[in-house]
Amino acid sequence: MSFHLFDTYQKKKVAFEPLTKGHVRMYNCGPTVYDYAHIGNFRAYIFADTLRRWLECSGYKVTQIMNITDVDDKTIKRALEEKKGLTDITKVYVDSFFEDLNTIHILPASHYPRATTHIDEMVELVQDLLERGFAYKTEDGSIYFRVSSFAEYGKLSGKKLEDLRIGERVSNDEYDSKDDVRDFALWKSWSERDGNVFWETPLGKGRPGWHIECSAMSMKYLGDVFDIHTGGVDNIFPHHENEIAQSRCGTDGDFSRYWAHCEYLLVEGKKMSKSLGNFYTLRDLTEKGYKARAIRYVLCATHYRSQLNFTMESLEAANNSLARIDDFRESWKNYPEGIIHAEVSGVLQRGDDQFTEAMNDDLNVSRALAALFTTIRELNALANDSKTSKADVSEIERYWNRWNHALGILEPFEAETATEIDDSWIQERIEARRDARAHKNWAEADRIRDELAAKNIELKDSADGTTWKFIG
Repeated sequence: MSFHLFDTYQKKKVAFEPLTKGHVRMYNCGPTVYDYAHIGNFRAYIFADTLRRWLECSGYKVTQIMNITDVDDKTIKRALEEKKGLTDITKVYVDSFFEDLNTIHILPASHYPRATTHIDEMVELVQDLLERGFAYKTEDGSIYFRVSSFAEYGKLSGKKLEDLRIGERVSNDEYDSKDDVRDFALWKSWSERDGNVFWETPLGKGRPGWHIECSAMSMKYLGDVFDIHTGGVDNIFPHHENEIAQSRCGTDGDFSRYWAHCEYLLVEGKKMSKSLGNFYTLRDLTEKGYKARAIRYVLCATHYRSQLNFTMESLEAANNSLARIDDFRESWKNYPEGIIHAEVSGVLQRGDDQFTEAMNDDLNVSRALAALFTTIRELNALANDSKTSKADVSEIERYWNRWNHALGILEPFEAETATEIDDSWIQERIEARRDARAHKNWAEADRIRDELAAKNIELKDSADGTTWKFIG
Protein backbone atom coordinates (compact mmCIF):
# COMPACT_ATOMS: atom_id res chain seq x y z
CA MET A 1 0.00 0.00 0.00
CA SER A 2 1.36 3.41 -0.93
CA PHE A 3 1.08 6.32 1.47
CA HIS A 4 -2.48 7.63 1.77
CA LEU A 5 -3.33 10.94 3.42
CA PHE A 6 -6.69 12.49 4.23
CA ASP A 7 -6.98 15.63 2.12
CA THR A 8 -9.22 18.25 3.76
CA TYR A 9 -9.83 19.89 0.39
CA GLN A 10 -11.10 16.69 -1.27
CA LYS A 11 -12.74 15.46 1.97
CA LYS A 12 -11.32 11.96 1.56
CA LYS A 13 -8.26 9.79 1.94
CA VAL A 14 -6.16 9.87 -1.23
CA ALA A 15 -2.96 8.28 -2.50
CA PHE A 16 -0.16 10.80 -2.07
CA GLU A 17 1.97 11.69 -5.08
CA PRO A 18 4.46 14.57 -4.86
CA LEU A 19 4.76 17.12 -7.62
CA THR A 20 8.42 16.17 -8.09
CA LYS A 21 9.35 12.50 -7.89
CA GLY A 22 11.22 11.73 -4.68
CA HIS A 23 10.91 15.26 -3.25
CA VAL A 24 8.13 16.57 -0.98
CA ARG A 25 7.65 20.30 -0.34
CA MET A 26 5.64 20.92 2.82
CA TYR A 27 4.50 24.03 4.67
CA ASN A 28 3.44 23.96 8.32
CA CYS A 29 1.67 26.80 10.11
CA GLY A 30 4.00 27.70 12.97
CA PRO A 31 3.70 29.75 16.15
CA THR A 32 2.44 33.26 16.68
CA VAL A 33 5.11 34.42 19.12
CA TYR A 34 3.16 36.51 21.61
CA ASP A 35 3.19 33.80 24.32
CA TYR A 36 4.62 30.36 25.09
CA ALA A 37 3.30 27.58 22.84
CA HIS A 38 0.81 25.32 24.63
CA ILE A 39 0.31 21.56 24.28
CA GLY A 40 -2.54 22.08 21.81
CA ASN A 41 -0.08 23.87 19.54
CA PHE A 42 2.42 21.07 20.01
CA ARG A 43 -0.08 18.43 18.99
CA ALA A 44 -0.21 20.15 15.57
CA TYR A 45 3.59 20.55 15.43
CA ILE A 46 4.15 16.88 16.36
CA PHE A 47 1.63 15.83 13.70
CA ALA A 48 3.59 17.81 11.09
CA ASP A 49 6.85 16.35 12.42
CA THR A 50 5.47 12.79 12.26
CA LEU A 51 4.30 13.39 8.69
CA ARG A 52 7.75 14.66 7.71
CA ARG A 53 9.45 11.75 9.51
CA TRP A 54 7.30 9.14 7.77
CA LEU A 55 7.85 10.70 4.36
CA GLU A 56 11.59 10.46 5.00
CA CYS A 57 11.21 6.85 6.13
CA SER A 58 9.41 6.25 2.83
CA GLY A 59 12.42 7.46 0.89
CA TYR A 60 11.44 11.06 0.14
CA LYS A 61 13.59 14.12 0.49
CA VAL A 62 11.48 16.65 2.41
CA THR A 63 11.78 20.41 2.29
CA GLN A 64 9.82 21.57 5.31
CA ILE A 65 8.97 25.20 5.96
CA MET A 66 7.49 26.39 9.25
CA ASN A 67 6.69 30.08 9.57
CA ILE A 68 7.04 32.27 12.62
CA THR A 69 4.36 34.94 12.91
CA ASP A 70 6.15 37.79 14.66
CA VAL A 71 3.79 40.60 13.64
CA ASP A 72 0.00 40.47 13.87
CA ASP A 73 -2.76 41.78 16.11
CA LYS A 74 -1.72 39.57 19.05
CA THR A 75 1.99 40.36 19.02
CA ILE A 76 1.33 44.10 18.69
CA LYS A 77 -1.20 44.01 21.53
CA ARG A 78 1.30 42.23 23.81
CA ALA A 79 4.05 44.73 22.96
CA LEU A 80 1.77 47.69 23.73
CA GLU A 81 0.54 46.10 26.98
CA GLU A 82 4.09 45.56 28.21
CA LYS A 83 5.35 48.86 26.76
CA LYS A 84 8.16 47.10 24.89
CA GLY A 85 9.35 46.96 21.32
CA LEU A 86 7.85 44.27 19.10
CA THR A 87 11.20 42.52 18.65
CA ASP A 88 11.86 42.56 22.40
CA ILE A 89 8.56 40.76 22.96
CA THR A 90 8.78 38.22 20.17
CA LYS A 91 12.43 37.26 20.80
CA VAL A 92 11.53 35.79 24.19
CA TYR A 93 8.90 33.51 22.70
CA VAL A 94 10.91 32.64 19.57
CA ASP A 95 13.79 31.49 21.77
CA SER A 96 11.48 29.47 24.00
CA PHE A 97 9.84 27.91 20.95
CA PHE A 98 13.13 26.52 19.67
CA GLU A 99 14.01 25.25 23.13
CA ASP A 100 10.66 23.44 23.27
CA LEU A 101 11.15 21.92 19.80
CA ASN A 102 14.42 20.44 20.97
CA THR A 103 12.92 19.24 24.25
CA ILE A 104 10.14 17.29 22.56
CA HIS A 105 12.40 16.03 19.77
CA ILE A 106 10.84 17.74 16.78
CA LEU A 107 13.24 17.69 13.84
CA PRO A 108 14.44 21.12 12.64
CA ALA A 109 12.61 22.42 9.57
CA SER A 110 14.51 23.45 6.46
CA HIS A 111 13.59 27.11 7.05
CA TYR A 112 11.77 29.12 9.71
CA PRO A 113 10.84 32.31 7.82
CA ARG A 114 9.67 35.24 9.95
CA ALA A 115 6.93 37.57 8.84
CA THR A 116 8.90 40.71 9.67
CA THR A 117 11.71 39.75 7.26
CA HIS A 118 9.36 39.04 4.34
CA ILE A 119 7.44 42.29 4.03
CA ASP A 120 8.68 42.85 0.46
CA GLU A 121 7.24 39.51 -0.66
CA MET A 122 3.89 40.35 0.94
CA VAL A 123 3.79 43.78 -0.67
CA GLU A 124 4.49 42.22 -4.08
CA LEU A 125 1.65 39.71 -3.67
CA VAL A 126 -0.80 42.42 -2.59
CA GLN A 127 0.21 44.51 -5.59
CA ASP A 128 -0.48 41.54 -7.87
CA LEU A 129 -3.93 41.11 -6.32
CA LEU A 130 -4.71 44.79 -6.86
CA GLU A 131 -3.58 44.66 -10.48
CA ARG A 132 -5.66 41.54 -11.15
CA GLY A 133 -8.77 43.11 -9.65
CA PHE A 134 -9.13 40.81 -6.65
CA ALA A 135 -8.33 43.49 -4.07
CA TYR A 136 -9.27 47.10 -3.44
CA LYS A 137 -8.02 50.01 -1.40
CA THR A 138 -10.18 51.83 1.15
CA GLU A 139 -10.21 55.49 2.06
CA ASP A 140 -7.92 54.96 5.04
CA GLY A 141 -5.29 53.26 2.83
CA SER A 142 -5.98 49.67 3.89
CA ILE A 143 -6.29 46.98 1.23
CA TYR A 144 -8.85 44.18 1.29
CA PHE A 145 -9.42 40.98 -0.65
CA ARG A 146 -12.81 40.88 -2.38
CA VAL A 147 -14.18 37.49 -1.33
CA SER A 148 -16.96 37.53 -3.94
CA SER A 149 -14.34 37.63 -6.70
CA PHE A 150 -13.17 34.06 -5.99
CA ALA A 151 -15.88 31.56 -6.94
CA GLU A 152 -14.20 28.63 -5.15
CA TYR A 153 -14.11 30.41 -1.79
CA GLY A 154 -15.34 27.99 0.89
CA LYS A 155 -14.35 24.73 -0.80
CA LEU A 156 -11.78 23.87 1.87
CA SER A 157 -14.07 24.55 4.83
CA GLY A 158 -17.25 23.35 3.15
CA LYS A 159 -18.91 26.74 3.39
CA LYS A 160 -21.00 27.88 0.45
CA LEU A 161 -20.30 31.39 -0.76
CA GLU A 162 -23.93 32.08 -1.60
CA ASP A 163 -24.98 31.24 1.97
CA LEU A 164 -22.49 33.58 3.64
CA ARG A 165 -22.43 37.27 4.38
CA ILE A 166 -20.06 39.08 2.05
CA GLY A 167 -19.40 42.62 0.99
CA GLU A 168 -18.49 43.94 4.43
CA ARG A 169 -14.97 44.35 5.69
CA VAL A 170 -13.17 42.88 8.69
CA SER A 171 -9.86 44.35 9.76
CA ASN A 172 -9.03 42.00 12.62
CA ASP A 173 -6.93 38.95 11.75
CA GLU A 174 -9.49 36.39 12.91
CA TYR A 175 -13.20 36.69 12.17
CA ASP A 176 -15.57 37.42 15.05
CA SER A 177 -17.98 34.75 13.84
CA LYS A 178 -17.06 31.45 12.21
CA ASP A 179 -20.23 31.70 10.10
CA ASP A 180 -19.35 35.12 8.77
CA VAL A 181 -17.35 35.78 5.62
CA ARG A 182 -16.37 39.33 4.87
CA ASP A 183 -13.65 40.88 2.79
CA PHE A 184 -10.44 40.41 4.75
CA ALA A 185 -7.47 42.70 5.21
CA LEU A 186 -4.37 42.14 3.11
CA TRP A 187 -2.63 45.34 4.18
CA LYS A 188 -3.54 47.45 7.20
CA SER A 189 -2.94 51.16 7.06
CA TRP A 190 -1.12 52.45 10.12
CA SER A 191 -3.23 53.59 13.06
CA GLU A 192 -2.31 54.80 16.54
CA ARG A 193 -3.14 51.40 18.05
CA ASP A 194 -0.19 49.96 16.08
CA GLY A 195 2.27 52.18 17.94
CA ASN A 196 5.66 52.11 16.25
CA VAL A 197 4.94 48.92 14.31
CA PHE A 198 4.75 49.82 10.62
CA TRP A 199 6.61 49.69 7.32
CA GLU A 200 6.88 52.39 4.66
CA THR A 201 6.10 50.58 1.40
CA PRO A 202 4.63 51.27 -2.05
CA LEU A 203 1.31 50.26 -0.51
CA GLY A 204 1.64 53.02 2.07
CA LYS A 205 2.56 53.16 5.73
CA GLY A 206 1.24 50.11 7.50
CA ARG A 207 1.64 46.40 8.11
CA PRO A 208 0.45 43.11 6.60
CA GLY A 209 -2.67 41.22 7.55
CA TRP A 210 -2.08 37.80 9.10
CA HIS A 211 -3.34 35.72 6.17
CA ILE A 212 -1.09 37.26 3.51
CA GLU A 213 1.99 36.39 5.56
CA CYS A 214 1.72 32.61 5.11
CA SER A 215 0.92 32.86 1.41
CA ALA A 216 3.95 35.03 0.68
CA MET A 217 6.37 32.99 2.78
CA SER A 218 5.23 29.55 1.63
CA MET A 219 5.43 30.49 -2.05
CA LYS A 220 8.81 32.18 -1.65
CA TYR A 221 10.42 28.97 -0.38
CA LEU A 222 8.27 26.31 -2.05
CA GLY A 223 6.99 27.91 -5.25
CA ASP A 224 3.49 28.82 -6.43
CA VAL A 225 2.55 25.12 -6.28
CA PHE A 226 3.80 22.78 -3.56
CA ASP A 227 2.74 19.47 -2.05
CA ILE A 228 1.34 19.67 1.47
CA HIS A 229 0.03 22.40 3.79
CA THR A 230 -0.71 21.45 7.40
CA GLY A 231 -2.20 23.09 10.47
CA GLY A 232 -4.82 22.63 13.16
CA VAL A 233 -8.52 22.40 12.31
CA ASP A 234 -8.90 25.89 13.77
CA ASN A 235 -6.81 27.14 10.83
CA ILE A 236 -9.20 25.79 8.18
CA PHE A 237 -11.47 28.83 8.40
CA PRO A 238 -10.77 31.60 7.91
CA HIS A 239 -6.98 31.39 7.73
CA HIS A 240 -6.40 28.60 5.21
CA GLU A 241 -9.50 29.47 3.23
CA ASN A 242 -8.10 32.98 2.83
CA GLU A 243 -4.65 31.67 1.95
CA ILE A 244 -6.10 29.64 -0.91
CA ALA A 245 -8.10 32.58 -2.24
CA GLN A 246 -5.31 35.15 -2.22
CA SER A 247 -2.63 32.69 -3.41
CA ARG A 248 -4.57 31.35 -6.37
CA CYS A 249 -5.81 34.78 -7.38
CA GLY A 250 -2.41 36.43 -6.99
CA THR A 251 -0.52 33.85 -9.07
CA ASP A 252 -1.17 31.36 -11.85
CA GLY A 253 -0.48 28.40 -9.53
CA ASP A 254 -2.77 26.05 -7.61
CA PHE A 255 -1.00 26.68 -4.28
CA SER A 256 -1.00 23.55 -2.04
CA ARG A 257 -1.98 20.22 -3.65
CA TYR A 258 -2.90 18.52 -0.34
CA TRP A 259 -4.28 19.92 2.92
CA ALA A 260 -3.90 18.04 6.20
CA HIS A 261 -5.37 19.18 9.53
CA CYS A 262 -4.97 18.04 13.12
CA GLU A 263 -8.01 17.91 15.42
CA TYR A 264 -8.52 19.83 18.66
CA LEU A 265 -7.01 18.86 21.99
CA LEU A 266 -9.08 18.78 25.19
CA VAL A 267 -7.64 18.64 28.70
CA GLU A 268 -9.51 16.48 31.21
CA GLY A 269 -12.49 16.52 28.84
CA LYS A 270 -12.72 20.31 28.58
CA LYS A 271 -11.46 23.00 26.27
CA MET A 272 -8.08 24.19 27.48
CA SER A 273 -8.46 27.48 29.35
CA LYS A 274 -6.39 29.42 31.84
CA SER A 275 -9.58 30.23 33.79
CA LEU A 276 -10.26 26.49 34.22
CA GLY A 277 -6.71 25.82 35.37
CA ASN A 278 -6.17 23.22 32.63
CA PHE A 279 -3.97 25.32 30.35
CA TYR A 280 -0.49 23.80 29.96
CA THR A 281 2.62 24.76 28.08
CA LEU A 282 5.27 22.13 27.48
CA ARG A 283 7.48 23.67 30.14
CA ASP A 284 4.59 23.67 32.64
CA LEU A 285 4.45 19.89 32.39
CA THR A 286 8.20 19.26 32.38
CA GLU A 287 8.55 21.48 35.46
CA LYS A 288 5.96 19.23 37.15
CA GLY A 289 8.31 16.32 36.51
CA TYR A 290 6.66 14.78 33.44
CA LYS A 291 9.05 13.50 30.81
CA ALA A 292 9.02 15.06 27.36
CA ARG A 293 8.98 11.55 25.85
CA ALA A 294 5.73 10.78 27.64
CA ILE A 295 4.18 14.08 26.52
CA ARG A 296 5.13 13.39 22.91
CA TYR A 297 3.77 9.85 23.22
CA VAL A 298 0.37 11.11 24.39
CA LEU A 299 0.21 13.82 21.73
CA CYS A 300 0.95 11.45 18.85
CA ALA A 301 -0.62 8.14 19.94
CA THR A 302 -4.21 9.20 19.17
CA HIS A 303 -4.91 9.56 15.46
CA TYR A 304 -4.33 13.14 14.40
CA ARG A 305 -7.85 13.48 12.94
CA SER A 306 -9.47 12.36 16.20
CA GLN A 307 -10.05 14.72 19.10
CA LEU A 308 -7.54 14.03 21.86
CA ASN A 309 -8.41 14.17 25.56
CA PHE A 310 -5.15 14.93 27.37
CA THR A 311 -5.10 13.78 31.02
CA MET A 312 -2.51 13.23 33.70
CA GLU A 313 -3.58 9.56 33.70
CA SER A 314 -2.68 9.36 30.01
CA LEU A 315 0.79 10.65 30.86
CA GLU A 316 1.20 7.93 33.48
CA ALA A 317 0.05 5.31 30.98
CA ALA A 318 2.56 6.69 28.47
CA ASN A 319 5.31 6.37 31.08
CA ASN A 320 4.38 2.71 31.58
CA SER A 321 4.43 2.07 27.83
CA LEU A 322 7.81 3.73 27.49
CA ALA A 323 9.11 1.68 30.42
CA ARG A 324 8.20 -1.50 28.50
CA ILE A 325 10.10 -0.16 25.50
CA ASP A 326 13.13 0.75 27.60
CA ASP A 327 13.12 -2.62 29.41
CA PHE A 328 13.23 -4.30 26.03
CA ARG A 329 16.15 -2.16 24.88
CA GLU A 330 17.98 -2.93 28.13
CA SER A 331 17.43 -6.66 27.62
CA TRP A 332 19.58 -6.62 24.47
CA LYS A 333 22.65 -6.37 26.70
CA ASN A 334 21.84 -9.77 28.18
CA TYR A 335 21.54 -11.66 24.88
CA PRO A 336 24.06 -14.53 24.78
CA GLU A 337 26.68 -14.99 22.11
CA GLY A 338 25.53 -17.03 19.15
CA ILE A 339 24.31 -17.16 15.60
CA ILE A 340 21.74 -15.08 13.72
CA HIS A 341 18.28 -16.63 14.14
CA ALA A 342 15.79 -16.83 11.28
CA GLU A 343 12.92 -16.54 13.77
CA VAL A 344 14.13 -13.09 14.82
CA SER A 345 14.30 -11.94 11.21
CA GLY A 346 10.79 -13.20 10.61
CA VAL A 347 9.36 -11.39 13.63
CA LEU A 348 11.08 -8.15 12.66
CA GLN A 349 9.95 -8.30 9.03
CA ARG A 350 6.37 -9.09 10.02
CA GLY A 351 6.38 -6.27 12.57
CA ASP A 352 7.81 -3.81 10.05
CA ASP A 353 5.21 -4.80 7.46
CA GLN A 354 2.43 -4.12 9.97
CA PHE A 355 4.06 -0.88 11.12
CA THR A 356 4.45 0.33 7.53
CA GLU A 357 0.89 -0.57 6.60
CA ALA A 358 -0.41 1.40 9.59
CA MET A 359 1.66 4.49 8.90
CA ASN A 360 0.80 4.40 5.19
CA ASP A 361 -2.86 4.47 6.19
CA ASP A 362 -3.05 8.20 6.97
CA LEU A 363 -0.42 8.03 9.75
CA ASN A 364 -2.28 5.54 11.96
CA VAL A 365 0.21 5.82 14.82
CA SER A 366 -1.92 3.84 17.30
CA ARG A 367 -1.87 0.79 14.97
CA ALA A 368 1.83 1.29 14.37
CA LEU A 369 2.43 1.26 18.13
CA ALA A 370 0.36 -1.91 18.44
CA ALA A 371 2.61 -3.52 15.82
CA LEU A 372 5.66 -2.34 17.76
CA PHE A 373 4.47 -3.82 21.05
CA THR A 374 3.50 -7.10 19.35
CA THR A 375 7.03 -7.27 17.95
CA ILE A 376 8.54 -6.61 21.39
CA ARG A 377 6.36 -9.34 22.95
CA GLU A 378 7.34 -11.87 20.28
CA LEU A 379 11.05 -11.03 20.55
CA ASN A 380 10.87 -11.37 24.34
CA ALA A 381 9.27 -14.79 23.89
CA LEU A 382 12.12 -15.82 21.57
CA ALA A 383 14.64 -14.57 24.13
CA ASN A 384 12.95 -16.62 26.86
CA ASP A 385 13.26 -19.68 24.62
CA SER A 386 16.98 -18.96 24.03
CA LYS A 387 16.30 -18.16 20.37
CA THR A 388 18.07 -14.77 20.34
CA SER A 389 21.72 -13.84 20.45
CA LYS A 390 23.97 -10.81 20.29
CA ALA A 391 24.32 -11.54 16.58
CA ASP A 392 20.65 -10.57 16.17
CA VAL A 393 21.04 -7.17 17.79
CA SER A 394 22.34 -5.33 14.72
CA GLU A 395 19.28 -6.39 12.73
CA ILE A 396 16.94 -5.44 15.59
CA GLU A 397 18.61 -2.03 15.77
CA ARG A 398 18.22 -1.53 12.02
CA TYR A 399 14.46 -1.83 12.27
CA TRP A 400 14.40 -0.04 15.62
CA ASN A 401 16.13 3.01 14.19
CA ARG A 402 13.60 3.16 11.34
CA TRP A 403 10.67 2.99 13.77
CA ASN A 404 12.26 5.57 15.99
CA HIS A 405 12.81 7.94 13.08
CA ALA A 406 9.11 7.61 12.28
CA LEU A 407 7.86 8.24 15.84
CA GLY A 408 10.66 9.95 17.77
CA ILE A 409 9.77 8.23 21.06
CA LEU A 410 11.72 4.98 21.27
CA GLU A 411 14.91 6.40 22.74
CA PRO A 412 15.38 8.79 25.66
CA PHE A 413 15.30 12.40 24.57
CA GLU A 414 18.76 13.64 25.44
CA ALA A 415 19.81 17.16 24.44
CA GLU A 416 22.64 17.12 21.94
CA THR A 417 25.79 18.38 23.61
CA ALA A 418 28.35 20.61 22.00
CA THR A 419 30.92 17.81 22.02
CA GLU A 420 28.52 15.59 20.05
CA ILE A 421 28.38 18.15 17.23
CA ASP A 422 31.34 18.62 14.98
CA ASP A 423 32.83 22.06 15.70
CA SER A 424 33.79 22.42 12.06
CA TRP A 425 30.12 22.05 11.08
CA ILE A 426 29.13 24.81 13.51
CA GLN A 427 31.82 27.09 12.14
CA GLU A 428 30.72 26.33 8.57
CA ARG A 429 27.16 27.37 9.46
CA ILE A 430 28.44 30.56 11.08
CA GLU A 431 30.47 31.37 7.94
CA ALA A 432 27.41 30.74 5.77
CA ARG A 433 25.38 33.07 7.97
CA ARG A 434 28.08 35.75 7.77
CA ASP A 435 28.03 35.47 3.96
CA ALA A 436 24.22 35.75 3.91
CA ARG A 437 24.34 38.86 6.08
CA ALA A 438 27.01 40.38 3.87
CA HIS A 439 24.68 39.97 0.89
CA LYS A 440 21.72 41.31 2.91
CA ASN A 441 20.01 37.92 2.67
CA TRP A 442 18.43 38.35 6.09
CA ALA A 443 15.99 35.46 5.66
CA GLU A 444 18.81 32.97 5.08
CA ALA A 445 20.80 34.43 7.99
CA ASP A 446 17.78 33.98 10.26
CA ARG A 447 17.27 30.43 9.01
CA ILE A 448 20.86 29.45 9.87
CA ARG A 449 20.57 31.04 13.31
CA ASP A 450 17.33 29.11 13.88
CA GLU A 451 18.96 25.89 12.64
CA LEU A 452 21.70 26.28 15.25
CA ALA A 453 19.22 27.31 17.96
CA ALA A 454 17.29 24.07 17.36
CA LYS A 455 20.50 22.26 18.36
CA ASN A 456 20.88 24.37 21.53
CA ILE A 457 23.66 26.52 20.04
CA GLU A 458 23.43 30.23 20.82
CA LEU A 459 25.18 32.81 18.66
CA LYS A 460 26.47 36.15 19.89
CA ASP A 461 27.38 38.85 17.38
CA SER A 462 29.88 41.56 18.28
CA ALA A 463 32.30 43.94 16.61
CA ASP A 464 34.91 41.18 16.85
CA GLY A 465 32.78 38.64 15.01
CA THR A 466 30.36 35.87 15.98
CA THR A 467 30.91 33.48 18.85
CA TRP A 468 28.78 30.54 19.96
CA LYS A 469 28.05 28.54 23.05
CA PHE A 470 26.00 25.48 23.95
CA ILE A 471 22.96 26.34 26.11
CA GLY A 472 21.51 22.86 26.74
